[in-house]
Amino acid sequence: AAQSCKVVLDTVETALPDGMPENFGGDCKMQETLNRAVEMLPELWKQASYFQEAITSYRRALLVHWNLDSETCARIQKEFAVFLLYGGTDARPPNLRSQAEGSFIPRNNLEEAILLLLILLRKFILKKIEWDQSILHHLTFALSISGSLKSLANQIEELLPGTLERTSRYYTLALCYFGEGDDLVALNLLMKMLHSRECPNFLHALLVASRICGEKDDHAEEGVEFARRALTGMLEGCNELAGVANCLLGTALSTCARYAVSDVERISKQCEALGALETAYRLTGGKDPKIVFPLCLENSLQRNFDVALAQVKQLLTMEGGSALEVWLLLARILSAQERFFEAESVLNAALDETGKWDQGKLLQAKAKVQIAQGQFKKAVETYTHLLAILQVRNKSMGMAKKVFK
Repeated sequence: AAQSCKVVLDTVETALPDGMPENFGGDCKMQETLNRAVEMLPELWKQASYFQEAITSYRRALLVHWNLDSETCARIQKEFAVFLLYGGTDARPPNLRSQAEGSFIPRNNLEEAILLLLILLRKFILKKIEWDQSILHHLTFALSISGSLKSLANQIEELLPGTLERTSRYYTLALCYFGEGDDLVALNLLMKMLHSRECPNFLHALLVASRICGEKDDHAEEGVEFARRALTGMLEGCNELAGVANCLLGTALSTCARYAVSDVERISKQCEALGALETAYRLTGGKDPKIVFPLCLENSLQRNFDVALAQVKQLLTMEGGSALEVWLLLARILSAQERFFEAESVLNAALDETGKWDQGKLLQAKAKVQIAQGQFKKAVETYTHLLAILQVRNKSMGMAKKVFK
């Protein structure tokens, strides 16, 4: 079937090398047959598991002037983008016979899919095609995995009013800005959602808002409030989400405790924080490292060193010894117990497991441990090593920037 379909298209392209004329009869049977053949060929190749041929057919459908109507062309573009994103086949970069100077040529599946989806989004904004929510879903996925969250935010902001529900628009934009590190912009968007009548108890928005606030000194109280609102509105049986909410509550309370005015308030907040983190640990069965770590950290801050030591060893097992923060936390707990020799051994083991560019914090910690032991000459050598790495890295980054420019 694919071969027969290809013969039809080859024949038409040979007869009309410049493509179908614009004024070709819209109700003509030949145009209808051609539309079906162009749209069907890549699907037939996919069914036959000839994936490179399917990619070639998609590109041919879009690059040759077949006089397709806008809806058919949009369908082909969307199907091609979906295949590039999820088809599991690496597409070779397109080899265009002619191109405008300075035009963008996609280098891989992801870039080509993003380009197609952006074209579709632009067509909708120009009112050339009907709105299709799945286009934005696929574009969100593609730009997220490519790390282009700011670009995604720009595309959402350009959408016509009323295209997306206000809640969905604000939440997606908040995630984009949060992912890009613009925490306050994300928080303002979440506040608009959560302080409105439309969706004051949107669970995921409450959790994200609590996470942003909980780590900031001047917003920690709001982080506590958001986490408690999330727990109040949560359905029974959602242990994983309840664990996350309790963990965020504990983190926010711990931040509040550090800036408490009185000892009574500080001790009260610390007890609440530890209780919330222990609840999170219990609800998740102690299997989530993102919950075990803050619990371990809180125990170490409250000088429960034996408990913290057991938990940090559990973390090392869970992370396979690959997490830099866990090694540092273990070294700090051992140092707090004045077990400096063991702390230095831990840091040496971590340095062996870590790439040179990521050794900065480990070397700083090692130098401090050496100073605590009175090994000042060794500490100077460690700092010298650290400075050498920083100097080489800065030079490398400078060269990389020049190459990029």
